[in-house]
Amino acid sequence: MDLDVLFLGTAGSSPSPRRGLPATLVRRGGDRLLFDCGEGTQRQLMRSVGLIELEELFITHFHADHVLGLPGMLKTFALRQRERDLVVYGPRGLPRVYELLAPVIGRLGFRVELNELEANDELERDGYRIAAFEVDHGGPGLGYALVEDPRPGQFDPERARELGVRPGPDFGRLQHGEEVDGVQPDQVMGEARRGRKIVLTGDTAPCDMTRLVAWEADLLVHEATFMEEEAERAAETGHSTAAQAAELAASAGVQMLALTHISPRYAGGQVRDEARAAFANVIVPRDFDRVEIPFPERGEPVHIRASDRPPESEPVA
Repeated sequence: MDLDVLFLGTAGSSPSPRRGLPATLVRRGGDRLLFDCGEGTQRQLMRSVGLIELEELFITHFHADHVLGLPGMLKTFALRQRERDLVVYGPRGLPRVYELLAPVIGRLGFRVELNELEANDELERDGYRIAAFEVDHGGPGLGYALVEDPRPGQFDPERARELGVRPGPDFGRLQHGEEVDGVQPDQVMGEARRGRKIVLTGDTAPCDMTRLVAWEADLLVHEATFMEEEAERAAETGHSTAAQAAELAASAGVQMLALTHISPRYAGGQVRDEARAAFANVIVPRDFDRVEIPFPERGEPVHIRASDRPPESEPVA
């Protein structure tokens, strides 16, 4: 099951010539989950994977740089005669925000379903769940964690044969948790293997809840709006410095830290260098970079720069 994160917009509160406003696409198998929808997100999609018919959108909070791409994207969906429902999740206040945007959006030929989430709410999906958690940004705001279910352990065919199980359908039944002629699955299956975990914070000051949720995550996507020289301003505005995000990643034991929400005042290299003083495996992705996340036994997350990858083959919806 493929799992990757495509960074569509990595800038902070205002775009720069090389960075768009916040938007991140998580792809797991056939599922496409968009987190935040800053102004210009639909164009970023067109420039990468195409304007796919997203089914679910998750908003972290309602500051303009995270939601103002929604009207344009919805209107374009309508002009393309979309019929499938779109489900939008966000913190409390989501219906009111949508009501304010409605005159700009106009009439749509499909239904937009709005769902308010509270911290600790979980959405069950096929093989994984999406958990909302509280962040520290001075208002209704959520981070999100995609957490896969544990996977069965490795099947031992030799042990199964020793116990009298014949190769064929019975092997499959054991692997699916069924007893076969008195042989229990745990007699031929190794220990359960953990699933993968991605944590996206949105905008936040460093906080214990993020540290708890991100424990041993494969990838933590954390904002780094400021550097340490402006730590006081970061605290006043509910943001993090690169060093603070890195210290949190180190204490949470994550595998890779991706820093986003980058201010135009800093070069990506500056942000990366400050963070690497506290945590080694840090990336500062540019727009259209992605991170592939293999199963743990197959290796560590891999940062693929936009300049290094072939064009996306996924067709425009």
